[in-house]
Amino acid sequence: MFLTLEPIADECRRTERQLWREFEVVRPPILGALLDAAAHGLRRLSRVQLEGSPRMADFALWATACETAFWPSGTFLRVYGANRRAAIEAVIEADPVAAFVREIMVVRNTWTGRASDLLRARIAAGEDGPDRTAGWPKNPRALAGRLRRCQTSLRTVGIVIAFSREGRTGSRMIRITSLTKSWRTTLDNRSGGLSENVC
Repeated sequence: MFLTLEPIADECRRTERQLWREFEVVRPPILGALLDAAAHGLRRLSRVQLEGSPRMADFALWATACETAFWPSGTFLRVYGANRRAAIEAVIEADPVAAFVREIMVVRNTWTGRASDLLRARIAAGEDGPDRTAGWPKNPRALAGRLRRCQTSLRTVGIVIAFSREGRTGSRMIRITSLTKSWRTTLDNRSGGLSENVC
């Protein structure tokens, strides 16, 4: 679970002593509400069925059993899903390799090649300026490793990366597939020389 807190205005700042003094006043009703929700969840748990199992499935099941003590049914999974999507987006945006893969897959369904081809494609696409090189692997082997690490995040947004060996020499090939239909062949001139295989 990722939480983004609002900044605290200067006039609202408190010392730690003030904070704990105020917390002690509200601690009993907070604890009581949490225990009520736990009791509510224990009564409902055996009857709760999830349509699918998200990551941390047991946590999601337990939170869904407890949720109607505070919110309408379905609230937790909706908010949890939105939270996970926001977290994944942040991970992709912070990773230049994942961001570049998503960018090139906007205009195609599949891309197939070696890690060295992908490095060359990045240069051809004008992605090698001084402000874009931070965090980029310097060689094909390092790039392949980075692609393996971002597989899970990209799969969540509909991009699947598969690795295989092909040909007599067992060349290491990478196949990237977009499961979305958002690509547009009219933008092929922006592809930066990447090979395109339309399914």
